[in-house]
Amino acid sequence: MRTATVKWKGEQEFLATMPSGQQTLFDAGDADKKGPSPKEILLGALGSCTGSDVVTILRKKRQDLQSLEISVSAEDAPEPPKVYTKIELVYRLKGNLDDKAVRDAIELSETKYCSVSAMLGETAKISYSYEILPPV
Repeated sequence: MRTATVKWKGEQEFLATMPSGQQTLFDAGDADKKGPSPKEILLGALGSCTGSDVVTILRKKRQDLQSLEISVSAEDAPEPPKVYTKIELVYRLKGNLDDKAVRDAIELSETKYCSVSAMLGETAKISYSYEILPPV
């Protein structure tokens, strides 16, 4: 079992030491934020998880990926605990890329490999779109 340790630093700030030993400061306060809130970091985790999958898959397919940016937007439920109910991902890829290879890589990530997507998909409808920009 992997374990994170979280220490209260004052106000709404918490320092989390992750199982890897890396540390992240979370700030659930509304003013003078010193870090992301626990909930919003899930959006970054989703983008990073699926992004890692897409890069790995496209490399295996010998695609010329030059850059990747993923915009992750979410809507909250109106009542507490205000879980995310809808998440939209927009992938912007640059390079000499085959459309089918990109579509397949994203679908494999979203439906098979990305554990963050699988977890968030339990409460949110997740959708995606992508655009392929010409190479530099």
